[in-house]
Amino acid sequence: MIVGLIDSGLGMLPTSAWLRQLRPELDLILLMDPDNAPWGPKPDDWVIARVLDAADRAVSAGAEVVVLPCNTASVTALSHVRAHLGSGVPVIGTVPAVKPAAAVSDRIAVWATAATTASVYQARLIEQFAAGRTVSPIACHGLADSIDRGDAEAVSAAIRAAAAATPADVESVVLGCTHYPLVAAEIAAALPAGTRLFDSAEAVARQTLRRIDQLGRPASGSGAVTVSLSGRDGVLPASALAHHEGRLLAGVTAEQSIHQ
Repeated sequence: MIVGLIDSGLGMLPTSAWLRQLRPELDLILLMDPDNAPWGPKPDDWVIARVLDAADRAVSAGAEVVVLPCNTASVTALSHVRAHLGSGVPVIGTVPAVKPAAAVSDRIAVWATAATTASVYQARLIEQFAAGRTVSPIACHGLADSIDRGDAEAVSAAIRAAAAATPADVESVVLGCTHYPLVAAEIAAALPAGTRLFDSAEAVARQTLRRIDQLGRPASGSGAVTVSLSGRDGVLPASALAHHEGRLLAGVTAEQSIHQ
């Protein structure tokens, strides 16, 4: 069974790593788009066309399930991908974990990109699942881009700025960009002790596995991980190997990644 995952950059790594841990025999195709990242500021029609192209390439390569572990791709293109591929190919999108955070917290911050923070989509999500809660949207300027570049200094600066903008009394922080779980430990260290972090990577991976099981087809594979970089065959970028999730997918240790 081959699963195609589509994102402009490293935001796909947390969900991909969960799939690798939960069902290691699955073959994964990681379709990144470094030539055009980030997708957030791009026009909707451009994003839709780019995601549809990646979905077609995934299916042509044998993917029977497609995952969009990216908020921009999910908000903008999910319905289009589902209509384009038809009911025979399950397409799983990503939703920021506002609902589980609101189930246990009254004071919540949602960390996301500037585009997502300003979106009608996020406002509706908060209205739907966190009505009656105090919710603070926090735009994390440059954080996702810095993670993609592997710029640890810029990552730290962006986290400090977002933490400074976050009310001190928050109980939970929703990581509303799929890149952010890659630096969750640093985010947690910048927040008041006891602040809970919520992200959607595990939930998206488990939903993907449920949809795979519903297909009733053999789910076995070789556990291969194939990487596509803007349509070219490639390997995970060095910035991915700075994270446990990237090393897991690449099959290398932290020490090996230092020398690559």
